[in-house]
Amino acid sequence: MKNTYKLLIALLATGTIMVSCHDDLDQTPIDPDSFTEQDVFANADEAKGALAKLYASLALTGQEGPAGDADITGIDEGTSQYTRMLFSLNELTTDNAVVGWGDPGLPNLHAMSWNASNDFATAMYYRLAQEVSFCNSFIEKATPLNDTPEVASFIAEARFLRAFAYYNLIDFYSDVPLVTVVSTDLPEQNTRAEIFSFIESELTEIETSLKESGANEYGRVDRVAAWALLSKLYLNAETWIGEAKYTEAITYSNKAINSTYALNTTDANGNGSAYDELFLADNDSNGAQNEFIFVLNFDGNQSRTYGGTTFLVHAAVGGSMEPAEFGVNGGWAGLRTTKSLVEKFQTSITNSDDDGNPIEWADSRAMFYTDGQSYEINTIANTFTDGYAITKFKNIDSQGNAGSDEGGDFVDTDLPIIRVAEIYLNYAEAVVRGGSGGDLNTATNYINQIRARAFGNNSNNVSSSNLTLDFLLDERARELYWEGQRRTDLVRFGYFTSGSYLWPFKGGAKNGTGVEDYRNLFPLPSNIVLINTNLTQNPGY
Repeated sequence: MKNTYKLLIALLATGTIMVSCHDDLDQTPIDPDSFTEQDVFANADEAKGALAKLYASLALTGQEGPAGDADITGIDEGTSQYTRMLFSLNELTTDNAVVGWGDPGLPNLHAMSWNASNDFATAMYYRLAQEVSFCNSFIEKATPLNDTPEVASFIAEARFLRAFAYYNLIDFYSDVPLVTVVSTDLPEQNTRAEIFSFIESELTEIETSLKESGANEYGRVDRVAAWALLSKLYLNAETWIGEAKYTEAITYSNKAINSTYALNTTDANGNGSAYDELFLADNDSNGAQNEFIFVLNFDGNQSRTYGGTTFLVHAAVGGSMEPAEFGVNGGWAGLRTTKSLVEKFQTSITNSDDDGNPIEWADSRAMFYTDGQSYEINTIANTFTDGYAITKFKNIDSQGNAGSDEGGDFVDTDLPIIRVAEIYLNYAEAVVRGGSGGDLNTATNYINQIRARAFGNNSNNVSSSNLTLDFLLDERARELYWEGQRRTDLVRFGYFTSGSYLWPFKGGAKNGTGVEDYRNLFPLPSNIVLINTNLTQNPGY
């Protein structure tokens, strides 16, 4: 099913079934154009093809494979892919990652010195606005067929994807227009609280219209995705709208946990770790897929992009690393991590070098490449060997075979957006923060399941007294690094801009420095604010 679905996405992305034109995204915040031909919605089978474009717009970038006819202009097409920009905004701005490239606006992310014209913050806004527009058009055109149960579930999926786009929009930008119909009018600006309520109501309304747990095709969402996204939404409620909703976070975490999805414990390659199976080229079939509640599909032949996991694998390979060991033909020598992430694994060190720097760990999640890499970062730009490299994502399968692209350019590995381990962590945090209906012992058990997988045994289990907020933040870092979560977590814990938690080159200083609190949000794109006088720029920009 995965290959069939990927092929369908690839066909749609090249314009074989539908046409996309979005130059006007440079001018308006929500693109009003319809992306389909009239006969696409003639029946349920045709509507399914249009639905695939909604998923494809999060995984791909345009109409001609990896590059050539971009949906979004004004930024390199491969850079504009959703998960690549998610990494840029939510990982490169934190202790989890640095990049040595000098693309305009890119060095400003880790230095936390971006402005309202930053290419990456602007392109993410456009990408999410495009997704909202695509979903609105699909919902409008599919509604006449909604008496067909299959199409009703398609519409529910489109509403989920629209809610997911808005979840991202209020995370990054706070107050944005809430647009639910195709329109050429300049939209009004809504508050974060209003959009929060919209996301909440959408996800609760579509719950029973989405297919039951595990009943949909791999790569498409079911009702568990709605529960999981509600878990994430409620966990951030106090930060985003000033209302604590940890009880609700517990409720929906429980619903997601008590589904057909489960923590992956399959060690398909026999290396003693089930964690790395989550990030290999066969993670759609090696057991990892059972943990993926919401995942974006990638294929080295049928859905090519310079974003996604192609970016995560290639950009992390450099120095003395052997590209073939990662299933690719070469490294882009860009991404590394800071010692602040490495320090999260301090208690699991099993070996150090002559200078006392860690080089081996008992925790299998400590996927660092240290040979020829320095522990300290003295220079970010053009110095790949400053900082440990990350080996988390690979384009090889559980048996050591390279991905399907014989040239080694593009990667097969799928990218989980929400997985069960995150929901375990959400539950535990909501309990510690005082939510009702949860249980500290249950929370501890969930954390220990994650840690037992990481260590291969129960020797590093923790007790309930260990479950402090700071411990859980560090556990989130250990489990979820480079998966697009870190900035959101640091903002929720009050550490993103604060001087109370520093990492190398935070705020542009070698040893790190605090920055202004307005950096907890990104600016609305400057050209959008100029064109739409209904919009007010975020404070500080």
